[in-house]
Amino acid sequence: MLAVKNINVKRAYEAPDTDDGTRILVDRLWPRGLRKTDAAIDRWIKGIAPSTDLRKWFGHDPARWQEFRQRYADEIQEHPEELDELRACARAGRITLVFAAHDETRNNAVVLRDVLLGRISSSLSS
Repeated sequence: MLAVKNINVKRAYEAPDTDDGTRILVDRLWPRGLRKTDAAIDRWIKGIAPSTDLRKWFGHDPARWQEFRQRYADEIQEHPEELDELRACARAGRITLVFAAHDETRNNAVVLRDVLLGRISSSLSS
């Protein structure tokens, strides 16, 4: 099991910090208006991001949050290589999952962190 202290989440528009460890962008699209030099992204793992259809369906509607969490957890299981890469990075040291959404508590990086920590399981694996 991965340690909670090894996996952070942070908005792309927040200033990078040395405590971030490896900064991994987990969105399919580059954050609007953010220069690559300012973002200090070490890795960009687009494949682990929610599908375009799921992202559009969710639309950051708080009423759809619980359903989004489960649907996205299921999608994540379809990308075992990317999931293994993230786990390996987290085992090697601190990582920060970087996202662009305005909502800091209901976004794909939060779900991904919870999947990595074993807090959410896929309904497909039942």
